[in-house]
Formats: sequence, C-alpha cells, structure tokens
Amino acid sequence: MPTVRVYISKPSGESTSEKGPGVKLSAGSAALRCHARGGQHWESSFSCCSGFLDGMPSEILLKIFSYLDAVSLLCTGCVSRRFYHLANDNFIWIGIYSTAFSPARSNWKFNSVEKIAMSMSFLSVQDKEAGYWKKEYITKQIASVKAALADILKPVNPYTGLPVKTKEALRIFGLGWAIILKEKSGKEYIMEHVDLSINDTSVTVIWYGKKWPCLASLSTLDLCGMTPVFTDWYKTPTKHRLRWHSLIAKYNLSHLTVSTMIGCDRLIRIFCLHPGLLVGVWKKEEELAFVMANLHFHHLVERSTLGSATIPYELPPHSPFLDDSPEYGLHGYQLHVDLHSGGVFYLCGTFRNLFTKRGNIENGHVKLIVIHLKNNREHLPLIGKVGLSWKTDIFDGCIKSCSMMDVTLLDEHGKPFWCFSSPVCLRSPATPSDSSSFLGQTYNVDYVDAEGRVHVELVWIRETEEYLIVNLVLYLSIAKINHWFGTEY
Repeated sequence: MPTVRVYISKPSGESTSEKGPGVKLSAGSAALRCHARGGQHWESSFSCCSGFLDGMPSEILLKIFSYLDAVSLLCTGCVSRRFYHLANDNFIWIGIYSTAFSPARSNWKFNSVEKIAMSMSFLSVQDKEAGYWKKEYITKQIASVKAALADILKPVNPYTGLPVKTKEALRIFGLGWAIILKEKSGKEYIMEHVDLSINDTSVTVIWYGKKWPCLASLSTLDLCGMTPVFTDWYKTPTKHRLRWHSLIAKYNLSHLTVSTMIGCDRLIRIFCLHPGLLVGVWKKEEELAFVMANLHFHHLVERSTLGSATIPYELPPHSPFLDDSPEYGLHGYQLHVDLHSGGVFYLCGTFRNLFTKRGNIENGHVKLIVIHLKNNREHLPLIGKVGLSWKTDIFDGCIKSCSMMDVTLLDEHGKPFWCFSSPVCLRSPATPSDSSSFLGQTYNVDYVDAEGRVHVELVWIRETEEYLIVNLVLYLSIAKINHWFGTEY
C-alpha cells in the first residue's frame, strides 16, 4: 500500500523546506498536506499553546484528543513526535471509525460512540498496532471517495463522450488545484489557484501574486489537484485546511527558452510547456508573472483526486475495441474543437462522420481530413479578434494571435480517442502552402504530442477583418490506433 505523508506547510507562496518530523501512514494513494495559514501571529500563538499542552500528562492529553474530529486529530499529530504517537491511539480512532461507518440507526435506538467502542473487548483493540484504526479509517474514506467518483461520473454525454456531471463533481468534491515550485536547493513553494473558469470541455486555472520565488533559483513545477481529505469538509471553509494532493504533471522550468515561447506583448512573454501549461514572464525583471493551466475534462476528476503527491493517477488498462473491418480504415469519428480565451470562444465546432482510408498513412500517422482545403463550403470563420487574455494582481493584457485549444476526438463507438487542451498560436508558415493561393495573409496553428498532431491553416480576410479556417487535418499515431483497436496497421 503506498505511503502517505502528512505535514504542516507554511502559508501559500512561502517556503516549505522544513516539514518537522516525518509522519507516515500506509493508507492509500494520495498524499495529505495540512496547509496552515494565518502568518506569524498564528504560528507564535500555536507554539505557545503546544508548549503548554506538551507538558501535560499523556492521560489528560488523550482525554482532550478524544473530543477532536478526524481532521483536527490528524493535524494534531503533525505538531510533535509525542503528539503523533498519542494521536494514533486506537481507542480514539475506533470511536471515530464506528461513528462514520457503522450502519444507520433509528433515532430511538441510538447507541453512543462510547458504547460502540466498549462493546469491543479491550484486548481486541490493544492487540492492534498503534495507528491501526486511523489507517483503517483513512483507507475506507479513500474507498468511499473512489466509489462516489465512479458513481457521479458514470452518465456520459452521447455528443461529447465525456461525463455529464464533470462540473458537478468539481463542486461536490471541493476540487482545487495547486502548483509546487521547487528550488534547486530543495525548498518548495506551494500556491493554491487564484482564479479559474470552466469551459465547455476544459477548465482554465490561473495563479498569480506578488511573492513569486526567484525564477533563476527554480528547477521544476508540479501541478497537483487538491481535495479536502474528507469530502464533506469543504462545506465549512477554514483557514487551516487538510487536503489531498494528487500529482497531475511535472514540468522542467529550464525549458523556458526561445523554442517554447509562443507570444509576447509590451509587458510579458509567454511560454508553453507540455502538457497544457502556460507560463508568463515579465520582460523587464525576467521573473514569473503568472501561471495558467488548461485541463481537459477527460479523466480530469480522477487525475486530480486519485493520484498521490509523487505519482500521477494511472488510467486503468485499455481493452481493445476489435475492428471488424480494418481494411476500410477509420470511419464514424467525431471531432469537437474549441478555440477560446478568457471566456470568449473564437471557434466552437463539431464535425461528424469523419473517415479516412487505410492508405492515408504518412510518417507513422493516419491522416484524417476535417476541413478540406478545396471545399469552400467547409471553410469556417473565427469569431472576434484572436488573443490570449492574461492578468495579475497589478496588470492585465491580451497577447495577439494566441489562444487555448480544446480537442475531443471520439471513435466510431463514441468513446474519447484523443483529448487535449493546450495553448496555441498563429504563425506565418515557413514555406508556402496551397492556402497561399487565397487572397490574404496565411497562418498555421500546429499542435503535436505522442498520440497525434493537429494542423490548421487560416487566411486573414482584410475586408471583413477575420480569420478563415481553410484546412484542418488530424494526424493520428498508428501506434495509438493499433493499441486502441488491437490492429496491426
């Protein structure tokens, strides 16, 4: 069973290099981190109070701890080594466990926690190692979260292939996101998201502030989902929150180079790190301005809740859909694509009944044409002036010719085959293409990952001041297709 670490960290944006005594629980696949907030006054008051309590006899402390709920007891165990051992007391945790998971009782047949605990023999509790019932409680909480997730995400939208209740799941489970900036020295800075917007098939999450660490000292950035340890705890917000961390992706900040820069304005430059991360850097100071993540709904809730602090959630093994007619290639596919920024959608299109013949294979990819260059009836305009909106607590702006792209490709069975959300930009083509025959400046939008490639050709129509998509092609990895269908293309 994976190891779960519990520790109290500094206020958001401050260093968390000193974590106190190592506290480990073998209790599931997610990490617990208790974020203490409130600054120096809270820390000094807490230190004074804990020093007073630490001088008390263990019997009195156990009596005090017995009145705490599960969250408070877990936080108490992070104070000192002595408190950790006392907060593992099996008699306290058997009472908490029994209250939470005992069968529902009628009001007129109510049994108190004390009676439930006393109904078990003294030896049966004492025979278990210290912390046994705490581990059992946490393990069962994790199992209940997984069961609730599976239940709420079961209904699927036949048009998008995605769960119908993704937005509801985000709300019910109190889901948030954090970035963990790691210095080369080992120090960590944890920042919870400042703002987010929910789109049709993705969520855009933003971090900004005045207390960024020095960019030159940073090595990596971890993107994590955060959920309350116990799913109903988010209903009563408090300053000192205990949350699960589920690693979604890890990024190397040394990759903020010319090759990853996708745009700029007079104040900032923006860099795109795969998958789906946008990093804004002040031009003058060469320091962080903001971080923006665009997360596709496909498996988003699972990836944000069911991983651990160090290991991302692993998708269940895929059972191939047997292709009964591989000689005909791909057919019956459906594509939904959005181009958007700051709640403004420049494109929101759905394309059905897409197909390609088996012979359309180029450099290890199958070519799937969505918008044909020579079919004027298929050409689509973008709505509005394309630009990527950004903001900090001081400035805001818009970077021209950049936006977020969300792609959802469904196979012939209506199952999500390829999904991603990523920043993209319009660039002038390095070499002339067939679209150069149109009257107007031509631009390309390209996206590449391990599962495929997207190529879009646009023409700027000066008279109407709009972009016109004249060509849209998907290149799907043959390795992905063979894995998906059990074929041997």
